[in-house]
Amino acid sequence: MNNKRRIRVMIMTIFMVLLSTSVVFAAELDTATANANHYGFLTLIPPIVAIVLAFLTKNVIISLFVGTLAGTFLVSLVDKSFIGALVNSFLDFVSRVLNSLADPWNAGIILQVLVIGGVIHLVAKMGGAKAVAEALARKAKTAKSTQLVTLLLGLAVFFDDYANSLIVGPIMKPVADKMKISRERLAFIIDATAAPIAGLAIVSTWIGLEVGLINDAFVNGVGQQVDAFGVFLQTIPYRFYNILILVFVFITSLLLKDFGPMYKAEIEARRRELNDSKNKNDSESNVDHSELEPKEGIKLSIWNAIIPIGVLVVTALICFYYSGYSTIMGGEDIALKQLMTNSPISFKAIQEAFSASDASVALFQSALVASIVAMVMGVSKKIFTISEAIDTWIDGMKPLLITGVILLLAWSLSSVIKDLGTAKYLVTLLSGSLPNFLLPSLIFILGAIISFATGTAYGTMGILMPLAIPLAYSMNPDMSYVIVSTSAVLTGAIFGDHCSPISDTTILSSMGAGCNHIAHVNTQMWYALFVAAITIVFGYIPAGFGLQWYIVLPISIIAIYLGVQILGKKVEE
Repeated sequence: MNNKRRIRVMIMTIFMVLLSTSVVFAAELDTATANANHYGFLTLIPPIVAIVLAFLTKNVIISLFVGTLAGTFLVSLVDKSFIGALVNSFLDFVSRVLNSLADPWNAGIILQVLVIGGVIHLVAKMGGAKAVAEALARKAKTAKSTQLVTLLLGLAVFFDDYANSLIVGPIMKPVADKMKISRERLAFIIDATAAPIAGLAIVSTWIGLEVGLINDAFVNGVGQQVDAFGVFLQTIPYRFYNILILVFVFITSLLLKDFGPMYKAEIEARRRELNDSKNKNDSESNVDHSELEPKEGIKLSIWNAIIPIGVLVVTALICFYYSGYSTIMGGEDIALKQLMTNSPISFKAIQEAFSASDASVALFQSALVASIVAMVMGVSKKIFTISEAIDTWIDGMKPLLITGVILLLAWSLSSVIKDLGTAKYLVTLLSGSLPNFLLPSLIFILGAIISFATGTAYGTMGILMPLAIPLAYSMNPDMSYVIVSTSAVLTGAIFGDHCSPISDTTILSSMGAGCNHIAHVNTQMWYALFVAAITIVFGYIPAGFGLQWYIVLPISIIAIYLGVQILGKKVEE
């Protein structure tokens, strides 16, 4: 009874605080800054509600919905009464969902998720997925080799994190099931080779944002013109989290050692019969994989998978280039136009084209082309009629509608968090005077917290980069120190995004692996936190003292290996 009374008092206190804050802000402040100044720690309510509910209810849709409503309520309460804010919060929620869907980037992401689902379903019905699974199973004859093959595939799809999640998972899922590898472990490997790889790659859909933010921070914050791409290249050896999470995946796969919730998931997967394992995981992911069995009587052929998936990957690369090329030629940068005209297939031109590309459109285009190729193959081999091919393609989209709903809610929550000024409040709260050697670590931690709370690495980089580079330069103008601090922004954002249950890449990795989303987050988080701790203690703190990467990185890798040996327990094959 006392506990209930305390809860009621706490709720009433929060309401009283909220009711006392219904004022109009000064016109000179932007909305986010004004809200951050006005609400303070209350700006953390929406992400905290969403994250806590996700773990308590195990239902990410309810969690995102309630978290977004909490945010729209706070935003509405600024200039409305309590009752008015309640009504307006729902209207604002509907508006944000519609705006999220109307955004061309978001619409492209949802469409390419659905269309790639259609491609995978066609491939499965033609027997391609089963043929590949059997072929890989012959090569990947053990749990160890299966995990290493998954890692290599993740490294191969380096150019975009979404493409990685949506291609690698469906290919390796049947093999992982056969080798009795848990869906949680598969989802972790997919997620660990998605954003960490795309963020490092010098030709990817990420590099344009990263290089652009670096350039703007130097020009506007420091007043210096620098070779932003050159600075980006110098940050790569100091991107400790990105590198170490890949090393961690390799070491744990090679040694077959796990710890924490992942160890439990792996032990359960090894002990279950294969059919029991598949039924449990499939029910958790809300996808009926009995529909993915090949049509009866058809001859299995790996080419029924290799050709459509190969077309998807190759066409994606071509579409990335074309999208970026079109953007550059339609822009005002004369030097880039001359580069694309005179040396269109040079490395520099390809890198610039990828930087300027629209990933959502490129992936949607490539998925459509792959769909057409798969349908033509199925009809020409008399596996389908034209009507059956189209019906099969559409059936592949149906299980992924839930992913679209989750993404829309995640984007809506992200937009309300932005308007509420959550990130600005966190920056103000966590930044301040500190010793020089601790700045990279603080930036890494701050980036992780903002990214975890907002579910976006892109947004976190955009928030922190203009602050981190001028701050680092003011504390120590040595370029190597500024580069270390710059790398901390990029890696901290990816670490937080890697852990966050409301991150789109985390959601897509769960979906690609057919894993329960909260189970994926719960098992992966311990590994991400372990690598992040190594990143700070053996990476950014020594680098903050001025130690070079060729000293710091090997020591960090050794620390990862020793940590796995100490904490990890052997999972027998």
